[in-house]
Amino acid sequence: MSQSKSLKKEKLTFNTIWQKYGTFGILIILLAVLAILKPTYFFSSSTAPQILAQSSVNILIAMGEFFAILIAGIDLSVGSVVALTGMCMAKLMVAGVNPVVAVLLGILLGAFLGFLNGLLVNVTGLHPFIITLGTQAIYRGVTLIISNSSAVYGFPASFTRVISKSVFGIPLVAIIAVIVALILAFLTKKTKLGRNIYALGGNKESAWYSGINVNLHTLIVFIISGICAGIAGVVLLGRVGSAEPAAATGFETYAIAASIIGGTSFFGGKGKIFGVVMGGLIIGVINFGMNILSLSSTLQQVVMGALIIGSVALDRFVANKK
Repeated sequence: MSQSKSLKKEKLTFNTIWQKYGTFGILIILLAVLAILKPTYFFSSSTAPQILAQSSVNILIAMGEFFAILIAGIDLSVGSVVALTGMCMAKLMVAGVNPVVAVLLGILLGAFLGFLNGLLVNVTGLHPFIITLGTQAIYRGVTLIISNSSAVYGFPASFTRVISKSVFGIPLVAIIAVIVALILAFLTKKTKLGRNIYALGGNKESAWYSGINVNLHTLIVFIISGICAGIAGVVLLGRVGSAEPAAATGFETYAIAASIIGGTSFFGGKGKIFGVVMGGLIIGVINFGMNILSLSSTLQQVVMGALIIGSVALDRFVANKK
């Protein structure tokens, strides 16, 4: 009996506690701080829906980024993909295309842009950092060209009304993010594809020797990232009500931060979709908190950068301890 108790005590290390409850603990601490500093704002009935709506875009992009990081890569083009898909959807709707068709074409465009990223990684053999750094600039440039560097608006009001709706007090955009999260969680936990992606992130060479098609799975990972960015483009377009050429600039930072804070290892092979969702909520709470505290947006960038460095450093510390 005493032996089993000692074994349980040994298991309660910082590593195990952090891996299981670290992200949730950060979220609780942030909420508690906000409740103390701004109780009137925090306990308002509109606070939770507002945080969920603001977090939805970050969560969607972060879930796509999660897959890129899971194979020890990265996708720096996600913000530009959001902007380009949103701009194309807006242009189509202004031209008279049915909003449903425009949305589907926008998501397909996101998948195609992700496919291009994966194809370039496979063909050139370069690290995804280099490829997506280049495509980030290309996709943003194309957005500026097709929009003539001007915002596009005037698409059907029915589109923005639907996107802005709430179901039982929960914003529709948050429900969309949850549905995507459930699908991707099923993919990672219950399918052979998901297991292969984890194996690829753990050790690419071992995955290749075990018969996993490395190029195919790399391609699929970036297509998933593109699809998530395309869906985020739909959500952002509906929430803002116009397509801006500079939309989602810097959102790749939020996506990376949400993934890493959510427990995804920057070195590949480890992470969960639920953790990424929690990471996205943390980013949303931080942004909301800094807004209600009237702190400048430039300071938000400082906080995000510090969070990324701190999270990766902690991830490395935990890995070394193990």
